[in-house]
Amino acid sequence: GSFFGLVGPNGAGKTTTLSMATGLLRPDAGEIRLHGIDVWRNLVEAKKLVGVLNDGVRLFDRLTGLQLVTYAGLLNGMDRDTVVSRAGDLLSMLDLQDAGGTLVVDYSAGMTKKIALAAAMIHSPRLLVLDEPFESVDPVSSATVTDILKNYVAQGGTVLLSSHSMELVERICDYVAVIVDGEVLADGTIQ
Repeated sequence: GSFFGLVGPNGAGKTTTLSMATGLLRPDAGEIRLHGIDVWRNLVEAKKLVGVLNDGVRLFDRLTGLQLVTYAGLLNGMDRDTVVSRAGDLLSMLDLQDAGGTLVVDYSAGMTKKIALAAAMIHSPRLLVLDEPFESVDPVSSATVTDILKNYVAQGGTVLLSSHSMELVERICDYVAVIVDGEVLADGTIQ
């Protein structure tokens, strides 16, 4: 039920850390647990709890926006009727309803971020892991996404986001960890 920010300069290890925490990159040592589940021993179970928006990860961009979000829901084991309903709601909330029939390859960078967020949220995960979620997103869309994430947190979800912008983290996060050269230098509340 909170916003946790991972902040640091480019190359600090933010994306690597998030990739290990979400099962995309195997760590050399240590253990990662999500809601008590060991990620690397129970990868499928851990991934059911998480929605991921990774910076730079390619989407199936030859699908329309609606197809991409629907596909993500079906991959997460949701029934088709629920997927169709939730996909429509998410596209509407993210102001993408008119772009739902357009191929993702034809989306702007900001629209691509928003459709990737919809795909991450389709299965109502307990944890959203967002790598640079506001990069290339216009101010109006950024405000919309922030409102959606605040509502998600108010309903008990947790958002873990990375950024190199301390201003952004201070504005929306409850907790923060500062990472430099792969080391956590400080962590705790924003205060």
